[in-house]
Amino acid sequence: MEQNKKNGKDRSTLGWVVEFAGIHRIHYIVSIILAFGSVVCGFVPYLYLGDMVKGLVERTADEAFCMDRIAWMALFWILHRLFHCFSTTLSHKATFSVLAEIRRRLTAKLARMPLGDVLEQSSGTYKNIIIERVDSIETTLAHMIPEVLSNAVVPIGIFILMLTIDWRLALLSLLSLPVGLVFFGHMMAGSQKDFDNAIQKTKALNDTAVEYINGIEVIKAFGKSKTSYEKFVRAAKEGADCFVEWMRRCNIDQNVGMTLMPAQLLSLLPFSAWFYMTGRTSGPDVLMIIILALGLVGPFVRVASYMDDANKMGVIIGEATAILKKRDLERPETSLATPSGSAIELRDVHFGYKDQEVLHGVNLKIAEGEVTALVGPSGAGKSTVAKLIASFWDVDGGEITYGGADIRKLALAEYNKNIAYVSQDNYLFDVSVMENIRMGRPGATDADVIAAARACGCHDFIKDLENGYHTVAGGSGAHLSGGERQRIAIARAMLKDAPVVILDEATAYTDPENEALVQKSVAKLVKGKTLIVIAHRLSTIATADHIVLINDGQVEAEGTQEELLAKSALYREMWEAHSSTKDTEVA
Repeated sequence: MEQNKKNGKDRSTLGWVVEFAGIHRIHYIVSIILAFGSVVCGFVPYLYLGDMVKGLVERTADEAFCMDRIAWMALFWILHRLFHCFSTTLSHKATFSVLAEIRRRLTAKLARMPLGDVLEQSSGTYKNIIIERVDSIETTLAHMIPEVLSNAVVPIGIFILMLTIDWRLALLSLLSLPVGLVFFGHMMAGSQKDFDNAIQKTKALNDTAVEYINGIEVIKAFGKSKTSYEKFVRAAKEGADCFVEWMRRCNIDQNVGMTLMPAQLLSLLPFSAWFYMTGRTSGPDVLMIIILALGLVGPFVRVASYMDDANKMGVIIGEATAILKKRDLERPETSLATPSGSAIELRDVHFGYKDQEVLHGVNLKIAEGEVTALVGPSGAGKSTVAKLIASFWDVDGGEITYGGADIRKLALAEYNKNIAYVSQDNYLFDVSVMENIRMGRPGATDADVIAAARACGCHDFIKDLENGYHTVAGGSGAHLSGGERQRIAIARAMLKDAPVVILDEATAYTDPENEALVQKSVAKLVKGKTLIVIAHRLSTIATADHIVLINDGQVEAEGTQEELLAKSALYREMWEAHSSTKDTEVA
């Protein structure tokens, strides 16, 4: 229980906002004070007006008296506007800091989370939460905190003042309030269900839109434009309909409630007239009660108008904090062990995705400075082993050591410097080719980048691009072919110059001619490094120092090419199938 509290699982929405605000929370505090002053200054003119009317009724007010009261009314109205302006300026400044902090924490959290947990949600969902959803609470957060608190406190003071003048009329002025609240209560009865439905439909629309846009090339290529677009249209219609139906259901209750709540004069005027005519109260007191009543319910209505926004903000903060509460990779801030060399060992490693175990007690030694190839049938667990070594996940059982040290005792940033990982689906950013390669070693010079590209056989095709190394790759590298993206990703990994290089089907999108060039270049670049290769084309790893056959989440056999052909029926079968495929391609 204590740990849960420590992790913030029992924290309120306001508690999270205060934490996100950090050093800027003082802006909220000053903003609330100014908002309170704004509301007070906005109400004081009513007191001067009442005093002036009372003087006129009692025939004690002259021109100087009235002009004095009017001047004070003008002054407090100006102060009311100034305080409001300064209050909202400070609250917006604090709010923008809160939104920036939320986004910083979310993006940093995604980098610390196990990849499997990240992939449980679509990229569209993350983008929606981090960008649109977080941005949508800006107005609510900037106005609600100062205005709700100030508008909730000041009416209490007004009502106390009314009680001192005539407690009976003060209570009668509130008759419309419970009636309006009944309608609001009826409106809010099913609002949580409607709100949750709206959130789900909006998420579905966002995910469908992202899926449709990202897959437009495949949709057009396979003639699925109509069916795919129908899915998007259906999601858009459902997203709109849920809001329309919700608003239609609330329409009558909201309008009646908003009409009745501030209509306190409906009950106050008849009773005030009766009290005055029967001598139960004086004329000036009646006038003062009426004037004060005009400023009584308005602030409550403004507070009530934020209730839906408060629920919305609570849901969005909940979505953001749900990500922040997810588990991190088990890594210390500073390393608790010192690795010696770059040898890697898996000891009784168990791992699964959700409830399905994929690796069942894998024991494997990867020698320093050797080429180790992981082969096996599709789905056997090869890529899972590579990603566990690259710290994309934590093992469920057993341990992985690097240089003799458990990788869970090494700081993640420090460990990542030792691993260069290239998969078959590498991501290029929407910056120049030069900058995409430089990400392997941010401090590298242009000459270093070009040297790495030359060594990987990329220089010639990069030079032929529209702007050479300054050609923008496009979102996800869309301006380049699959093979070009792959070779740039390899150049980026090689520029990193890490002691361990993992190539997970790294040449999958490369044509045979360029594949031979890339492999020859890689062989030179990784000389003396620990190289882990995953490949379905067995001919590409036939000369590896160490070949590991993984089947059904376990190491079935290991050795050199000759040893596996001699002792493993499965490897022999895979080799023969690969050889026959090559012969067919040649024929």
